[in-house]
Amino acid sequence: MAVLVVLAVAVAAYLLGSIPTGFLVAKGLKGIDIREHGSGTTGATNVLRTVGKGAAIAVLLIDLLKGLIAVLLVTATMPLLLSTDLGITAPWQPWLEVLAGLMALVGHSRSIWINFTGGKSAASGLGVVLALSWPVALGAIAIFALVLALSRIVSLGSMAGAIAILLLMIITGQPLAYILLAVAGGGYVILRHRANIKRILAGQEPRLGGASSHPQ
Repeated sequence: MAVLVVLAVAVAAYLLGSIPTGFLVAKGLKGIDIREHGSGTTGATNVLRTVGKGAAIAVLLIDLLKGLIAVLLVTATMPLLLSTDLGITAPWQPWLEVLAGLMALVGHSRSIWINFTGGKSAASGLGVVLALSWPVALGAIAIFALVLALSRIVSLGSMAGAIAILLLMIITGQPLAYILLAVAGGGYVILRHRANIKRILAGQEPRLGGASSHPQ
């Protein structure tokens, strides 16, 4: 029975993360498939460059909420799970939260609804961390904002934020499950930015407010 609960958590979190926010917003507002424009991803940065600021803010917030809600679903249902004869005990909670968070990230970047394409999981990842430890999330936001202000490169800020999450999880003494999530989730976000890393090293990554022929 415990295995069924774990599978249900994983599937629910994946489907929540799979909601293709950027794709739907771009299709609804401009009638375009955003995967055919800019960087080809469905994230807020590509929406900003392709559709506009208001649409990008909406996508950013909704993608963040997807990660947040995935974790909070576990948190909210744990009292019920603990009170039933399912073999679920209190030490399971952080691991189930981490599972939900990871599956939401995978769903966001590999959405079943749009042929397993999607975004780069930075916003949804921040939502996951916000649910797990809001001080760590705020610290990561501060690092992201600082790097973005200095470089005007969104992808660089996103990767710096992912690294900051891992360091802050360790510094603030978070549970082992959360730290391992920061390792896995941060690594996944950076992996999804590998094309951006190549462009940054080549000096070709576009900056906010600047013109460039290279997509974010």
